[in-house]
Amino acid sequence: MSERSEHGEPRTQQESRQARTPLPGTRGGPPPGGPGAPRAGASRPGPGGAVPSRGAAAPGARSAAGGGGGGGGGGGEPEGVRRADPAAGDGPAGGGGAAEDSPRDGRAPAADGPAAADGPRDADDRARHVAAWRASTRVLWRSSAERTVREGLTALAAGAAEVYAMDSPVDLYGDGPVAELERRTAALLGFPAAVHFPTGTMAQQVALRCWAGRTGNRTVALHPLSHPEVHERSALSVVGGLRTVHPTHEPRLPSAEEVQELEEPFGTLMLELPLRDAGFVLPEWDDLVATVGAARERDAVVHVDGARLWECGTHFGRPLDEIAGLADSVYVSFYKSLGGLSGAVLAGPHSLVEEARAWRHRYGGQVFQQYPAALSGLVGLERELPRLPSYVAHARTVAAALGEGLAAAGVPWHRVNPPVPQTHQFQVWLPVEADAANAAALAQSEETGVTLFRRWFPDGPPGMCRTEVTVSAEGLRWSAGDVGEAAADFARRLP
Repeated sequence: MSERSEHGEPRTQQESRQARTPLPGTRGGPPPGGPGAPRAGASRPGPGGAVPSRGAAAPGARSAAGGGGGGGGGGGEPEGVRRADPAAGDGPAGGGGAAEDSPRDGRAPAADGPAAADGPRDADDRARHVAAWRASTRVLWRSSAERTVREGLTALAAGAAEVYAMDSPVDLYGDGPVAELERRTAALLGFPAAVHFPTGTMAQQVALRCWAGRTGNRTVALHPLSHPEVHERSALSVVGGLRTVHPTHEPRLPSAEEVQELEEPFGTLMLELPLRDAGFVLPEWDDLVATVGAARERDAVVHVDGARLWECGTHFGRPLDEIAGLADSVYVSFYKSLGGLSGAVLAGPHSLVEEARAWRHRYGGQVFQQYPAALSGLVGLERELPRLPSYVAHARTVAAALGEGLAAAGVPWHRVNPPVPQTHQFQVWLPVEADAANAAALAQSEETGVTLFRRWFPDGPPGMCRTEVTVSAEGLRWSAGDVGEAAADFARRLP
């Protein structure tokens, strides 16, 4: 694609707004923001709405075995009430869930394991939950965060030997296994280049500030429930000097009409696929194409937050490179769906990637050695990526059986959101206090060896709680009858 000619850095800082998660099917969030910053001469070559060709993948890049969609994980929390749940993170044996996302009130997440907590009571509580999950003989997914150090290193060494020459040197500042992960990811997404980052938060901050410099407009249009708005301590404004506007406050991605009608100019449209805090929701393909086209007509670039992009292929019915090909740049995570230890990759045109490498160094992301994380990412591409469509398909069976089981048990009001999952993750809402739901879930795990639900969090009106359900390799063993029986047993433990 043709590159921008303006490279000035954004300078001003303005706090981005945060929004609480609306109940499924309701309106929610703050009112639209004030007037926007004027454009500074940005222009996009080519006809409005057209998606330019971005060129071939980097030479020597390998493609992953198998294909298509993926899954994702959770871990964020409503303002002041939820804590991130590292024990809900991905595992190489097929996980979902997440540990990275910070609480919405800006506090650092507390690890949901025995070694990290706010105090003895919290530590004991987390240790008890992790022990119950580890001891369970039937779970919907396993988390790498539940492993001991020995178990994790043993699994990584065994898996890495299948995807990389173990007698090769370790990486130094991003070569070796890290460079191989970059090449393979660029090839999968159909971009000419990619750069590895230690975290997705850093990758997206760098991507969005680079596009701001190229477009001459520091305003980013995104959903108020998107990751930068909810889980990153206002980093876009505090660190990057960017500001945000919201095309919609509905619990879904913005429509083409909403992008077209946004009152103020913006340089970048950021789309989170899927939109996790709204229920891991995705638009229909034609609607997504139209939304991207509307951004092009407004002379904006498009960046995709693809932390869970791996899981989208089933819903869209298209390969990863075609989905990613709608955007000018894409960020993907390796621990949310693929079971990696950590790490992210930003893919895009060569010049953007090279600029991003410079900003990675400035942000402190030029890490001396990252080969364990890179190798775990390669293992995930080889092992988990081909399995993800089966997880997505079975999540629909699990969701339907959960709804039927809760209804049959007489739970007066509940919601599975969305009713038909679009990824291998979805939400469940109940009209009880979170403490009561957590007590029921823990008792079921400890007494029966069955873990249906993990952590419940207060959200919405008083007396409501919500959890996120992930289906991966372990979940494929559950029949609809198994899910229904477990749901009925859980419901009997509620007050």
